Amino acid sequence: MVTVAHPTAPAAPAASTTRARGFRAAAVRHLGPNWYASVMGTAIVANAGATLPVGFTGLRTACTLVWALSFAALLVLLAARALHWTHHRDQARAHLLDPSVAPFYGCLSMALLAVGGGTMLVGRDWLGLGAAVAVDTVLFVAGSLTGLAAAVVIPYLMMVRHRIEPGQASPVWLLPVVAPMVSAAVGPLLVPHLPPGPWQQTFLLACYGMFGISLLATLVMLPVIFARLVTTGPLPVALTPTLFLVLGPLGQSTTAANKFADVAGGVLPASYAHGFTAFAVLYGVPVLGFALLWLALATALVVRARRRGMGFAMTWWAFTFPVGTCVTGAEGLGKHTGLAAFDALAVTLYVVLVAAWAVAAAHTTRGLLNGRLLVAPTPARLS
Repeated sequence: MVTVAHPTAPAAPAASTTRARGFRAAAVRHLGPNWYASVMGTAIVANAGATLPVGFTGLRTACTLVWALSFAALLVLLAARALHWTHHRDQARAHLLDPSVAPFYGCLSMALLAVGGGTMLVGRDWLGLGAAVAVDTVLFVAGSLTGLAAAVVIPYLMMVRHRIEPGQASPVWLLPVVAPMVSAAVGPLLVPHLPPGPWQQTFLLACYGMFGISLLATLVMLPVIFARLVTTGPLPVALTPTLFLVLGPLGQSTTAANKFADVAGGVLPASYAHGFTAFAVLYGVPVLGFALLWLALATALVVRARRRGMGFAMTWWAFTFPVGTCVTGAEGLGKHTGLAAFDALAVTLYVVLVAAWAVAAAHTTRGLLNGRLLVAPTPARLS
């Protein structure tokens, strides 16, 4: 008997490949822009740890490892989101038209910027200074352009396409407008690597301009968010962690003000350089004070929500990056005031940050492995 090979046998691997691609595409259908918060929250652990006023053996190596993890997570997430836009454009458009999801597009910018800043702070230990500057430049430009676009496009959609009812104001509204503040905070790391003179001056003042864009937009939105909490009551329990997002612009603006003071000398005329140093303290101290007040209020509301059954959701990543910006803000104030109280505050908040990151990362990993975090979201339960 002669056995003849089946003519369609080669089709099996192709069919298998097609099914694998289809599975990967289906898996990312509900992968929204909020996932970039996990990259931000990971990167800030490295960035804040690299500039702590105290150190111990292995801290910098640990921070570098965390930065590498954030870099890898960013690359994976960019690929997954590209797959999402390629195969699920209907869902991607629905996200843009959903007022509760669209603001998270600001997280893409902040993820790029946070990883880029970490590249300069700790990544250069492995990459070398030249490569670190190149990588950070690419990520800074991409993140800043994306952030400025989000700061315009998302509020525009909120005005003309979204249908927002009274009492729906949310801290997530801050996400698109705080992105330029992250640019302002990490941009000064590149100033020493630019040609002296007009290039450095223009770049530093451009960062200061983005500081103003974000600060003024935040000052417009914060009263609306606070008024919603007072007049309508607490947020739904699942969304309560987003109250920590308010710390983002507060801590990040304090950080940015201190970073301006770090590099202004020798770049700007002496009078302006001294002004930036004074501004770092005169602005940073009261803003960080309000951040601590908000931290206490948000923590109390989270405890309340937890007692009412708040379980893990991706909103728990709000406990990381915003707190991390307060760490870097306190670090900057400690440097410019010489007060040990700010150093102690930075260390204390960093311990809180690491604990929050560990919890969020563990739950996220578990949710990815069992697939629970990749299914369609359920409506938030009211408190």
